[in-house]
Amino acid sequence: MAAERQGGRGGGEENKENERPVGTGADGLSDSLGLEILQIVKESQQQHGLRHGDFQRYRGYCSRRLRRLRKTLNFKMGNRHKFTGKKVTEEILSDNRYLLLILMDAERAWSYAMQLKQEANTEPRKRFHLLSRLRKAVKHAEELERLCESNRVDAKTKLEAQAYMAYLTGMLRFEHQEWKAAMEVTAFNQETIYEKLANAFTEEQAVLYNQRVEEISPNIRYCAYNIGDQSAMNELMQMRLRSGGTEGLLAEKLEALITQTRAKQAATMSEVEWRGRTVPVKIDRVRIFLLGLADNEAAIVQAENEETRERLFESLLSECRDAIQAVREDLKPDQPRLSSSDSLLMRYLCSYLTYIKLSTAIKRNESMAKSLQKALLQQQRSEEDGKRTPRPQDLIRLYDIILQNLVELTQLPGLEEDKNFQKEIGLKTLVYKAYRCFFIAQSYVLVKKWSEALVLYERVLKYAGEVQSEAGAFTNSLKELPDVQDLITQVNAEKYSLQAAAILDANDNHETESPSQVKDGKPLSERFETFCLDPSLVSKQVNLVHFPPGFQPIPCKPLFFDLALNHVAFPPLEDKVEQKAKSGLTGYIKGIFGFKS
Repeated sequence: MAAERQGGRGGGEENKENERPVGTGADGLSDSLGLEILQIVKESQQQHGLRHGDFQRYRGYCSRRLRRLRKTLNFKMGNRHKFTGKKVTEEILSDNRYLLLILMDAERAWSYAMQLKQEANTEPRKRFHLLSRLRKAVKHAEELERLCESNRVDAKTKLEAQAYMAYLTGMLRFEHQEWKAAMEVTAFNQETIYEKLANAFTEEQAVLYNQRVEEISPNIRYCAYNIGDQSAMNELMQMRLRSGGTEGLLAEKLEALITQTRAKQAATMSEVEWRGRTVPVKIDRVRIFLLGLADNEAAIVQAENEETRERLFESLLSECRDAIQAVREDLKPDQPRLSSSDSLLMRYLCSYLTYIKLSTAIKRNESMAKSLQKALLQQQRSEEDGKRTPRPQDLIRLYDIILQNLVELTQLPGLEEDKNFQKEIGLKTLVYKAYRCFFIAQSYVLVKKWSEALVLYERVLKYAGEVQSEAGAFTNSLKELPDVQDLITQVNAEKYSLQAAAILDANDNHETESPSQVKDGKPLSERFETFCLDPSLVSKQVNLVHFPPGFQPIPCKPLFFDLALNHVAFPPLEDKVEQKAKSGLTGYIKGIFGFKS
């Protein structure tokens, strides 16, 4: 439990790490010690940060695991007050966890070197520390290989230790740019050890060794290129294509190696020509981008699936944005003052890069539109599978973005007076407008708005006719666009289908319309004598009676007026009314004594 608290991450994980690795007996004194070096390294890296390129997290994990191993093996380096160095020797090699201890030392130094390599992009001084850590990792790997030469260690562990040492040594030579030595060591690592190990075990065990061979191959080809093999660059591009949409160390390594190769070639590039103008290129980032533009476009064409093609498009657009940003930084007012001619050329170069970015975005959206069109043709099968089917609205959105990109192309600085360019963009706009109208019409067909769809089909034919009549001198530039003639053929077929569907729909409505199905708005209380299928009777808004009811005339209550009262003479009643008693003092006295009149 103390070891678990000391580790600080996941008690179950720490218990597993402190267990005796595979290859030793239950008593720890087996005649043959074994350690799955590559498997342990790969699992640790994938579970503790390297899946996301977090080398600092992996370095922390290695430090914690080392502390736990030393405590478990009682192999501490002194105490908190004093450091006492100890080395693992062949005499104390009774448990393969001693080998694991040295392996974690090497992994910690290697992960720190890789962390510094990431930071060295912005802080070049850290490269010296990087090389120091790599040398430390190689030193630990050599110690591991020396211990594995003991008779107590099995043959497989000896081979893996040799391969691990050769791998780290090759990385050190690679960082020192000792290309020939690095290629020799790495090739020995690949061809002599890992390939033999892959062939000697089952398919499940061979997967790790084959993956390591694939990781090493780009380094070998890059070293060969630096030695003088010009075909190595093409092989690196092919490796990039084969990596598909994968991410991680291999993909990042390929991108980094290709960038380094282009940076070396970019030194010979000084200018670029576009639309009859020659523009000098003085920014290294722009040179590297323009140098790899043709290779990137060829890789996109050769991509085997949509996922790889989309990843390559995104990579190209990202590089283009970085190049544009580099040009704009040179044009900022706080930069050294440029002459008017240099400033004009830099703005024209920025327009050229923006043209590449917008053209690439158009090609990417067009590629996505083609894949959606294929999916629309298989819509029925997709519905049966229960998957979401694409809709014409998805294509309309893509063509809207393409048309917006074309508008931005016409507004590029320096091309306002280029009539041929403006005419070419105008023709491309008509082509994409035609396709956009076509899919808007398709969306109206789905909701049975026949007249609107027919009008839009006519608009498609109008746009297509304009393109065919004006495309004479721009045939070559329109080859990459969707074929307008195919669209015309498809629209004509859709028009006939639409007219037939509209006639059938009208006939169906006429036949099915009957008094029993026509809603006249009458409540149920007024149509008891007529049978009617009214779905509203089982809904929450049932029309039973008119409420509130309307006003109706009713008889008024009679009014009586006493007109005879004014003409009647009543008899006198004075004799029947008692006279009022006299008032005053006399009356009061008489009242007291009982004298009444």
